[in-house]
Amino acid sequence: MYGVTRKAIYPGGAKPAAPYSPGILAGDFLYVAGQGAENAEHKIAEDDEGQARQCLKNIQAVIEAAGLKMSHVVYVQVYLTKYTDEGPLNRAWKEFFPQAPPARSTIGVAKLKGTPIEMSAVAVKDLALKKAVVTPGYPASSPLSPAVIAGDRLYLSGHLGRDINTGRVPDDAAGQVQLSLDRLALTLHTAGIDFRNVVFTNPYITPQIPMEVMNRIYAKHFEFGNTPGRATIQVIGLPSGANVEFTGVAVMDVSKRVAVRPKNMEPSPTASPCVFAGDTFFCSAKSGFIPGPHGGIYASTVETQLRQTMRNLLDGLEEAGMNFSNVVSSNLYLDNIDDFDRMNSVYAEYFSDPLPVRTTVQQLAPGRRSADSKGHWPTLEQISIIAVK
Repeated sequence: MYGVTRKAIYPGGAKPAAPYSPGILAGDFLYVAGQGAENAEHKIAEDDEGQARQCLKNIQAVIEAAGLKMSHVVYVQVYLTKYTDEGPLNRAWKEFFPQAPPARSTIGVAKLKGTPIEMSAVAVKDLALKKAVVTPGYPASSPLSPAVIAGDRLYLSGHLGRDINTGRVPDDAAGQVQLSLDRLALTLHTAGIDFRNVVFTNPYITPQIPMEVMNRIYAKHFEFGNTPGRATIQVIGLPSGANVEFTGVAVMDVSKRVAVRPKNMEPSPTASPCVFAGDTFFCSAKSGFIPGPHGGIYASTVETQLRQTMRNLLDGLEEAGMNFSNVVSSNLYLDNIDDFDRMNSVYAEYFSDPLPVRTTVQQLAPGRRSADSKGHWPTLEQISIIAVK
C-alpha cells in the first residue's frame, strides 16, 4: 500500500514503553518518537538542564542509529511540565545545536508518561537539503531558527503571540493571535512562500484565548475549504507568558499541495481533514466524534472513543488510497495520562511492523467525565497522523 520505503530505527537496547518505533526512516526524512529524560539506567536527573540534555541524548541515539548526525535535525517539538523558564532547555540545546539550529516549538503540558520533559524530532537524510530561514530583525542570540527548509518542505518554529524583540504581549486575545500569525507570515515570506503553501498547523492556545477568537482571525488567512490540516491543542501554558503559538509545515512548491476531504465531511473555514505535501500526508487531529447529522461523542470510555477516532482517521487515509500501514508518525493527546495503558491496548490493534513513531501527552488537567443533556461525552483523546504514499 505504499511506495516510499520505510524502516524502523531501534538504537541499541531500545525497548519502547508502548506500541511505537523509536524512529522511522521514510523517504527523505527520519521521524523520531517522543523521547523522555530517562537515561540507560532508568534514572532522571534532578535538575531541569540535565533532564533536557538527556532528552537530546536520547534523540541523538535514534538519529545516529539511522546513520545521521544531530546536524540533520530540522524540527523539534518540546513538551515541558515546567515551562515558564526556557533557560535550562536553551543551555542544553546549544550544546547539541551550536550552528544552524533546527526549528523548535515549545509548549507547557500538564503531565507526561514517566518524565517531566519530552521531545520529538524530524531529521532530513541529505544535509545538503537543509537551509535555515532567518527573518529580518530576528535576535542573533536566539537558540533556534524561525524555520528550516528541508528539501521540498519548510518546518516552522513555534511563533508566539509575543514580540520577539521587546517581549511585549498584546493586552487582548485578538491582538495576540494576529501578532503570532503576522510573525508566521513574515517567516513564510522570507522563505519565498506564503499561507497558501502551508499544509499543517498546530495552534497551541491557553485558556486565555477563546477558540472563537482564534478561529475567526485564523480563517481570514486561508481559502475556505482548502485550509491546512490542523491540530488545535489547548495547553496548560506557553513560554514567556504567551497565550498563543503557531507552528507548522509548508511545502515549497504549492503545486505539490493537495487537500483531501472525505465525502462525509463538510468543507471547513479552519481545517482540511488531510493535506498532501508531495508524497507526505498530514492529517488533522481527530477525536471520537461521530460525523454527520446529530453528530457528537457518544462513547464514555477511552477505548471506545479511540475506535471511532481510528475510523475517522481511516476515512482520510482511504480517500487518498492509503490505510494505517502508511502511517509513519502520530501525536496522541490524552485527557488523563493514567489512561495510557488502556489506550495502548486498542491503539496497538491498528498497526503492524514497522510501527509508526508516537508522542503521547496530557496537555491539560483532566476534565469532568459525564454526559450532557444530549448524551454527548467530553473528548478523552485526540490523534493527528503523518503518512507517506
